[in-house]
Amino acid sequence: MTRRAATKTDAPKPEAGSAPPVAQPRLVAIPRLAAGGRWRVEAMRSLSEPLLLWFTKGQGRITLAGSTRGYTAHNAVFIPAGVMHGFEVGPQTFGTAVFFGRDPAMPLPATPQILRIREVHAQQELNVLIDMIQREMLSEAPASDRAARNYLGLLGVWLERQVTRAAPEQTKPDAAKRLVARYTTLLEREFRSGAGVGDMAAALGVTSTHLTRCCRLACGRSAIDLLQDRRLFEARKLLSETKLPVGQIGESLGFTSAAYFTRAFQHLTGKSPSAFRRAP
Repeated sequence: MTRRAATKTDAPKPEAGSAPPVAQPRLVAIPRLAAGGRWRVEAMRSLSEPLLLWFTKGQGRITLAGSTRGYTAHNAVFIPAGVMHGFEVGPQTFGTAVFFGRDPAMPLPATPQILRIREVHAQQELNVLIDMIQREMLSEAPASDRAARNYLGLLGVWLERQVTRAAPEQTKPDAAKRLVARYTTLLEREFRSGAGVGDMAAALGVTSTHLTRCCRLACGRSAIDLLQDRRLFEARKLLSETKLPVGQIGESLGFTSAAYFTRAFQHLTGKSPSAFRRAP
């Protein structure tokens, strides 16, 4: 079932040249996340708020903190704020994305989770919670804000219980995946600085060759691929959602000149930054 986006209040309009502010907790049908281009879900990026993806139909691959796994129907994927991720959304992929907003008081898992929800009762519990959250977000009844927050809190309890149940089946990440997770954390912090793979490998105490080998083992991509993908997502986002000059966008992402940024962007996308911005 495809859900329309539900949010309690309209976000304030952004100032000219700035990115839109993060909205309040909201529900979005997963296919709608890819509206405007598959890059919006497939490219590496992170969010400033926790996210739960509840897949009810379809399958694909998802990369969390540099490690790639498959997902199928009845998989619940929890992504904490700041964790680099990207996932495939095919034409037969359906489900709901629950954006929790910024509420540090809400207890949620501290680490990424990919949970296979086998029990029909647990699936039904989650569907009911999502339905109730959506109902309250769309409601004009008194205290609906508080009701929506309380249902989000119950969703946090549901997650905690599912993580506990899945713990005996979870395998600890090997050394390569642990290193790649550290790399993605550092990458999220430094991708705007102009630092290269060699700089970040040195900061992690390994060689760039070893880091790339571990990245290929964990997700099938090189360390430079992940770095370029992260920068490219941010560039596309700023080009499509702000009026910032192309040169300023390139500078904000660590490029030494507008010409260098334009060449790099065109090499990776086949379009110049200006052409990408003009495209519908």
